[in-house]
Amino acid sequence: MASVQLNGAAIVDEAAFHAESRRVFGFPESYADSIDAWVDCMSYLRDEENMTTFQLKANEVLEIVIVDAEKMKAAVPDLVEELSFCVGGINERYEDYGEKPALKLTLR
Repeated sequence: MASVQLNGAAIVDEAAFHAESRRVFGFPESYADSIDAWVDCMSYLRDEENMTTFQLKANEVLEIVIVDAEKMKAAVPDLVEELSFCVGGINERYEDYGEKPALKLTLR
């Protein structure tokens, strides 16, 4: 399973979340620093669209590990909840296309 770590201690607001996401996922310059753009980029993990630096195989899963998640929860609790909701929605999108879920969110 592929894995990537987000630094939860550095995510103190939505702008910091998008900066950290840009850093670890390698989003394109056109990335709009919004949750909708995050979902769009993460929906192409198995395609050759180059929306992230990751290109997963058919049944491969990308584990997103948020290190120091308690600090992120304290600073931006709604964002943690929204991120979890988005991961679920992205996985549903993959399933709608007959594919296995592509993301796993782990809070540490």
